[in-house]
Amino acid sequence: MRSRSDKIPSHKHDRKVLMAEESTKSWADTDSESSSSSTSSSDSEQEEVHCLMADQTLDDEVFDFSNIEFTREDLVQALNDMVHEYKTLSHTFEEIKAENASLKNNSAESSSDELEDTDSLKTELSMLRIENEFLRSESSELKSEVEKLTKEMSSWTQLARAFHKLQEIQKSAHDRTGLGFSNNESSEGEKVLSHNLCMTSSTK
Repeated sequence: MRSRSDKIPSHKHDRKVLMAEESTKSWADTDSESSSSSTSSSDSEQEEVHCLMADQTLDDEVFDFSNIEFTREDLVQALNDMVHEYKTLSHTFEEIKAENASLKNNSAESSSDELEDTDSLKTELSMLRIENEFLRSESSELKSEVEKLTKEMSSWTQLARAFHKLQEIQKSAHDRTGLGFSNNESSEGEKVLSHNLCMTSSTK
């Protein structure tokens, strides 16, 4: 009886060991498939990254992150280069921005100067117009005065001629008296001359 009882636990133990081995094998197979699938997926992703990096047409250096030779120092150097390029671009942008602001200021100053010049020219033109009107008025007054003086000169010329004729008549009458002419004829000539002088004065 004892030997039988000893055999029964032995069979049960063997069965447990077999089940454990099968379970372990199943887990191992599952882990192997999962690992293989993960490796395949990782390889596929690395190939895609490599293809994307290889498709770049830029002249800059392209880093293949799937390459095992890519080290931390390479990454630091790449980042430093990017920072340096960013600083260079920022400096260039600030220079362009400052130049643009300077151009705007120059344009504003130029516009202001042009406006000031325009205002100055308008003021000067207005003054010239006023001066021109004043000169026209003065010229008109001078013209009137010249006409007046011309008339006076004409009157004086007529008077001078009449006075000269009177002197000639008086001299002629004196000569005639000496030659036997009567004084009445000379008196009539003087009256005619005096009348002409009066007419000349009235026209003045």
